[in-house]
Amino acid sequence: MDQGVAHPETAERVTSREQDAVRLLLLIDGACEPVSDAERADPGLESAVGVVRTQVRLQKLDFWLRNPDYLADELLTKYEATTEARLLELAGRILDSEEPEVRCYPMLRHHFGAYEPLDDALAVLRSAGLVARRRRGTVNRVRQHDYFLLEAGRKVAREAIQEAPAFQYYVDRVQLVLDLADGRGGNQLKKQQYLQREYAEAARGDRIGWVSVRARARLEELRKQARNGDAEAGDHG
Repeated sequence: MDQGVAHPETAERVTSREQDAVRLLLLIDGACEPVSDAERADPGLESAVGVVRTQVRLQKLDFWLRNPDYLADELLTKYEATTEARLLELAGRILDSEEPEVRCYPMLRHHFGAYEPLDDALAVLRSAGLVARRRRGTVNRVRQHDYFLLEAGRKVAREAIQEAPAFQYYVDRVQLVLDLADGRGGNQLKKQQYLQREYAEAARGDRIGWVSVRARARLEELRKQARNGDAEAGDHG
């Protein structure tokens, strides 16, 4: 089966504006960094409690959130570099389940990598007074967008989790994505994601293909290696 094409069960799956709004609110809540006093002095940002800097970073974090198979495969890559058993276990929890199929919402391949228009979902959050966006740059050239979580947004995010425990999935996944990102900025994450062949070779404007079959085969091979390593250690014990 060609892994460079969209998964037949997920190729046409898209999220609603409301689903995107909730996911992005929980992502911004989990990923935001402290706001400076100077930024909080900006009219409309008086109640800001955090900020995610650049749309590129937001999009790249969202890519791993929307594509559990890529997230798991990155965990395997990190496991190979560190041999930290926890990473193999976390990847296994994802790949041993149906999560890569039922939680996958493929993103488009854009000029700068994975991209999905966020304006509609962000408009929901902005109109409700939960998130504020600020452009940085000049009148003729916007250098970046920053997304500020307002106090009301944090309150709604926490209430949503209490009222609908199913949203805890996104809270847990956001933390895993952030651990994997390890503080890297949007451009660094973009370079990391481009190392995936299916990601890099997707035609511009097409949805990025899935990697679950390859990731599951890789998981089993790494598990086999780990078992053999444990057996050898036991023989020498």
